[in-house]
Amino acid sequence: MDEFDYAHFDTSSGERHSATAKFNLPRISDGLQRLRRSAFERSIPTADDETLNFLTMQLRAVQPKRILELGTATGISAIAMLEVCPAAHLTTVERNENFYKEANENFKCFGVDMRVRSILGDAGEAINMLDGTYDFIFMDCAKVQYIKYLPRLKNLLERGGLLIADDVLLFGWLTGQTQVPTKRQMLFKHISEYVEAVINDGQLSTSILNVGDGLAVSVKL
Repeated sequence: MDEFDYAHFDTSSGERHSATAKFNLPRISDGLQRLRRSAFERSIPTADDETLNFLTMQLRAVQPKRILELGTATGISAIAMLEVCPAAHLTTVERNENFYKEANENFKCFGVDMRVRSILGDAGEAINMLDGTYDFIFMDCAKVQYIKYLPRLKNLLERGGLLIADDVLLFGWLTGQTQVPTKRQMLFKHISEYVEAVINDGQLSTSILNVGDGLAVSVKL
């Protein structure tokens, strides 16, 4: 897969460097680790070690049955989630056709394809067509859309379920560690709105964590 239609870069060493990153390494299969290394070499956007470790740790604890992922890329996070949740089924949405095709091949190679519903299309349109509820949602798609998707994701989230949004600290922009580039002010604005919304939502209990490039972890009350 050599064609990209949005920004990408090597995330193998993490997008930010938290003080604890070196301790937080994911426990995943050797095959999946090899697939991650290949993705990093190709500059495919893939969860860094600390983020993937946190994600799989939470999944091991709660063992959800229905998982929703927005932003499949080549399927690495989805496979990791299904490896640690053997009874789970996962719905994942990806708008890049090349990523979508490669992810589906990876699902077959890792033997999880029968537990995956893979959707090619815009995440905002896809979530409006989904039925039922999910007890775990991982959002790692277009950051400017997080705030737009939030109302629908709250409806799709089971009571007591987890909604995890990735990359909410945006290279330290939200914490003031680094200056927001002039061209990224709109992205900063939308992510700030999302963080403000989940912190103050009476239906959610939320923590903003200094993990990877920042995670917003929300539980539906």
